Amino acid sequence: MFTGLISDVGTVERVSPRQGGARLTLRPRSMRVDDLALGESVACSGCCLTVAERGGGRVSFDAVPETISCTTIGAWRPGTAVNLERALAVGDRLGGHIVAGHVDAVGEILARAPEGQGARLTISMPQSLAPLVAEKGSVAVDGVSLTVARAHRDRFELALIPETLARTTLGSAAPGTKVNLEADVVARHVARLVEMGVLLPGLDAGALARWGYGGGAA
Repeated sequence: MFTGLISDVGTVERVSPRQGGARLTLRPRSMRVDDLALGESVACSGCCLTVAERGGGRVSFDAVPETISCTTIGAWRPGTAVNLERALAVGDRLGGHIVAGHVDAVGEILARAPEGQGARLTISMPQSLAPLVAEKGSVAVDGVSLTVARAHRDRFELALIPETLARTTLGSAAPGTKVNLEADVVARHVARLVEMGVLLPGLDAGALARWGYGGGAA
């Protein structure tokens, strides 16, 4: 489990194909790789990966075909910058929100505009994810815990502060960049319970519309 507060940015040094998957070797900027245990979980741009090898200032992870097909990892090449976060330890402050490292979808940055000292990003999302992304709610973008400024049916907007721009890969992310998206884990499970009729039987899109909900911005 993670919090979406990025502790370091690493650079991909090598991508080695392995039986449909890949071994990814990264060099962190400041994270001490010797402190990482084999088998430890590290969020890499929002993907929970397991340390397979470390040493010499580098750390390697194995990505299976399922992970590659559901995330941006398939497009990683030597030189790709990756957000890094070690797993939450008992007693740590939960400064962001609960992030599982299980990517729900891949979005694309549609627009970027300066906003004060920060920036506003507009990011696409599949409509299946839209019910889980709410204004003032939380979303993880490439592993970064962020607050949704505006939510639409097929996209959402973020207002990024200078600290986020300086400490994560979002500082250089331009329109056209693909990003990993993870909805808030609580919203995901509530939606599933409603879908299965376990929570609030009879609650569906039609009922919400009758009560004045569900007519969000296009």
